[in-house]
Amino acid sequence: MQINRLTLDNGLRLVHHEDRSTQMVALNIVYDVGARDEHPDHTGFAHLFEHLMFGGSIHIPDYDTPLQQAGGENNAWTNNDITNYYLTIPQTNVETGFWLESDRMWELAFSQQSLDIQREVVMEEFKQRTLNQPYGDVGHLLRALAYQVHPYRWPTIGRELSHIAQATLGEVKSFFFRYYAPNNAVLAVTGHLSWEETVRLTEKWFGPIPRRSVPVRQLPQEPVQTAERRQTVERNVPLDALFMAYHMGGRGENSYYACDILSDLLSNGHSSRLNRRLVQEQRLFSSIDAYISGTRDAGLFHINGKPAPGITLEQAEAAIRSELERLTTTPVELHELEKVKNKFESTQIFGNINYLNVATNLAWYELTGRAEDIDHEVPRYRAVTSDQLQQVARQLFRQDNGVILHYRKEQA
Repeated sequence: MQINRLTLDNGLRLVHHEDRSTQMVALNIVYDVGARDEHPDHTGFAHLFEHLMFGGSIHIPDYDTPLQQAGGENNAWTNNDITNYYLTIPQTNVETGFWLESDRMWELAFSQQSLDIQREVVMEEFKQRTLNQPYGDVGHLLRALAYQVHPYRWPTIGRELSHIAQATLGEVKSFFFRYYAPNNAVLAVTGHLSWEETVRLTEKWFGPIPRRSVPVRQLPQEPVQTAERRQTVERNVPLDALFMAYHMGGRGENSYYACDILSDLLSNGHSSRLNRRLVQEQRLFSSIDAYISGTRDAGLFHINGKPAPGITLEQAEAAIRSELERLTTTPVELHELEKVKNKFESTQIFGNINYLNVATNLAWYELTGRAEDIDHEVPRYRAVTSDQLQQVARQLFRQDNGVILHYRKEQA
């Protein structure tokens, strides 16, 4: 992939890939701030900003209207590591996109009214997703079990509803000017726009934004877990559910790719091990899933499932442990491993056909390393061997490395 890059004087990193198969252009800005950068007593701020950033900026009171009038669309998402904003717009109106994104990097239209409105939206989302939805508090419970000091111990939505409810305008402004800075962001531009025009528009609209004093990230390191942690809760839910998690390395560690492949071996598709053996053959589960958190710092390998009628959580847990034990004792056969690698490669190839996906991926890879890493992901997965999988599984699925949550249906 032909990738162009430039760093502006104010620290903004620009990456670009031209795609003339479309008449559209995508702008993706990733800010190096997420829920892990919040104070433990002021959580949910990164997610709150995802909403505030659409409430108008210093010179533009309404973000959506001019973009829609130009034929564009936009959205955003936040996780524990980053905040990501993106828009797509016809090439003929592309300058509108640069104008809009640069203005809200300059400064938001801070007002008590805007904060009150967006705070209510976020609080309602917290209630709907966490308090009023079956199994909605699993993320809070499991993270608090798994992490003792690292800020991954609360989800992006926030640890407590009161943290969002009590957020002040002064705190919000302070958070913005600490993190939403050109020297804390990557702008990726893809689609039907030349490199020369991209540089011109970026320097015109983003160049004047001043560099800001971004704090050096100093996160507490999570100590190694030395004993299994367990919790049982009863809730008003239709079915019992089992949630298991194991500590794993972050995205920068070599074992990360082996863990991702292990999760696909267990639960990616109807022929995956957990689906085939525990759902289809033994009928111990009605549904089951395995996946990794994908975080930049040390993350979690998740296994979630709902036991079939008549199967206890204890029986369900024992069945999963048996499958995990198989991974530690019996090497994965070449054809099974090759199938998983082929599926990953096809997903990567087809995913990067779309110009918007390319913009999102380029911004992410540039933030965490170099944008060219987008071309290295498939070889890294291809390089994982059956022996490596077995070694990683032995380290990963140790009992003292596990976190177990039994989520029981409330008895009448």
